[in-house]
Amino acid sequence: MTTVAETRTAAEILAWSRETVEPTMRAAVDSLPGSMRRVAGYHLGWFDAAGEPLPGGPVAGKAVRPALVLLASAAVGGIADTAVPAAAAVELVHNFSLLHDDVMDGDETRRHRPTAWTVFGRDAAILAGDALVTLAMDVLATATRGWSATGPSAVGILCAAVQKLLDGQSADLDFELRADVGPGECRAMAEAKTAALLACACELGARGGRGAEFRVAHLRDFGTSLGVAFQVVDDLLGIWGDPSVTGKPVHSDLRSHKKSFPVTVALAAGCPELLDHYRRPGPCGERDLRRVADLIESTGARAWCQDTADALHADALDHLVAAGAPGRVETDLRTLAAFVTRRDR
Repeated sequence: MTTVAETRTAAEILAWSRETVEPTMRAAVDSLPGSMRRVAGYHLGWFDAAGEPLPGGPVAGKAVRPALVLLASAAVGGIADTAVPAAAAVELVHNFSLLHDDVMDGDETRRHRPTAWTVFGRDAAILAGDALVTLAMDVLATATRGWSATGPSAVGILCAAVQKLLDGQSADLDFELRADVGPGECRAMAEAKTAALLACACELGARGGRGAEFRVAHLRDFGTSLGVAFQVVDDLLGIWGDPSVTGKPVHSDLRSHKKSFPVTVALAAGCPELLDHYRRPGPCGERDLRRVADLIESTGARAWCQDTADALHADALDHLVAAGAPGRVETDLRTLAAFVTRRDR
């Protein structure tokens, strides 16, 4: 049986999360038709383009969301192992969103290798994403029949989170066509696109662990604040992250004219040169993108974003304390929260 260790680093928590959830995810993906299984397995880092297992182990993602499910269950007295199907379902949904994200954004690298759509084609990547989200619902429905006689169903909670995620992604794409997006709109988009699934992860874990309603609510709010902080940091990395660490192209968000947190804050500061850039359609060279990044930083937007991530981190910890998690579980959740707000990938 999986147990929660006394004190662990973020890397150890995330490794535990991956190791705990991956067998369930592999079993689920193995049930897909061959065409979907090959693309999904490649995206998840298990296979090469020919469908052969990768030597040296998988190229894994961070596994933050399944870790939140497992720890939220433990936080209310549940057994982490019973939360594994919900954790696997949340991670499958996350990877569905990444497959579609890469197609829509035209990103050519993820996790230090070519994205699935560049290897198998856009249509195949979209279909594989569709396969993962339906698989997630099946995994969760099968494992949680009779889960609650009075509260919302596990599948209903996850479906609502997916709908919010899709709404947030739609707003994100719409923002690329506008030069008048403000920080408030950006935050609302992040609460839907990113925070909804992290909040869902915490709620599924807490409800599956039979937590009291007030504890479920505080853990869900912990996930919401953490999710917005996650997006703020992601937006910082989308401009100033090191591609050798992030596994994504440098200046990728600037190249696609995304109205991320730093961009919307800088635009609100009224920099004419920056506003002119975002009113001009079409591609930009690397030199122009470096200039745009410098302009954004000169407005104080980069520092504002880190301060905002820190404030969201503090808010998340307030909810964590109110949830009353046991000491060692609270320590793990605090470690994850610190990782999210100070990560480099």
